[in-house]
Amino acid sequence: MIDKIAQEVDMLDRHLGVLQMVVDNEPIGIVKMSNELGYDHHEIRYSLRLLEEESLIDPTQQGATTTDETASFIETIDE
Repeated sequence: MIDKIAQEVDMLDRHLGVLQMVVDNEPIGIVKMSNELGYDHHEIRYSLRLLEEESLIDPTQQGATTTDETASFIETIDE
């Protein structure tokens, strides 16, 4: 059970790291994020898909960008 929780925490950390990369470097693509964060392309792609489903990023041809909801989400986390 502890291993499963650790995996979930690691995945959440990856999602937040990907979101932070988008905030800091938008627009940014999968390859650059993969190289910078050290995750495989499919892991970055999965995180981006989840963030898009939560309306926290938008995919563009130039790369992922933030949405109007991103800043308020980050403020909530910081609190």
